Amino acid sequence: MAALPRLVCASSVVLLVWAGFCSAVCVEVPSETEAVQGKDMKLLCISCMKREEVTASTEVEWFYRPEGGKDEPIYKHDKTNHEVPSRFSGRLQWNGSKDMQDVSITVLNVTLNDSGIYTCNITREFEFEIHRPLFTSSRLIHLTVVEEAGEDFTSVISEIMMYILLVFLTLWLLIEMVYCYRKVSKAEEAAQENATDYLAIPSENKENCAVPVEE
Repeated sequence: MAALPRLVCASSVVLLVWAGFCSAVCVEVPSETEAVQGKDMKLLCISCMKREEVTASTEVEWFYRPEGGKDEPIYKHDKTNHEVPSRFSGRLQWNGSKDMQDVSITVLNVTLNDSGIYTCNITREFEFEIHRPLFTSSRLIHLTVVEEAGEDFTSVISEIMMYILLVFLTLWLLIEMVYCYRKVSKAEEAAQENATDYLAIPSENKENCAVPVEE
């Protein structure tokens, strides 16, 4: 039975280490590309910096290009956040992080006319003692707006696999508990049998019983 608490504690330690490691690492996750009419849509734009490059000034510009059209500026961040007058006026919200590695925005109350290509341009000026290098990067998001949300086959499969894993782990824990219980029971029975056999030996013969010595 002692194996079960040790297993749970070991799993908890692994999860804590994994969570701590993940929280300290920046991952450039791609944005979702499908939005539902009338819902809010977060346009994810992440540009990671190395640890020694954290000290930097960052400027972010968002553009929108309809099908067959040209890029139109819609949002800009340069120490402060402000919308550029466009078809999205009043419907854009800053969702970036304080360290400026996540420079995402959210489009509120998405419409069918919001389908198109969104561009996230990032300009960073790193502050070193000798020089101030300038780096730029871009992220493109091809967004499609639909009237109703369709069933996500991937999420359904993930949920099924999660339930199967939970059932498997539950059965495995039950089997381990039954095995440990039987093992302990057999050990107790063997100890009782040895004690009974010893008590059944006449007292004059007990002195002649050789006591096994472990080497």
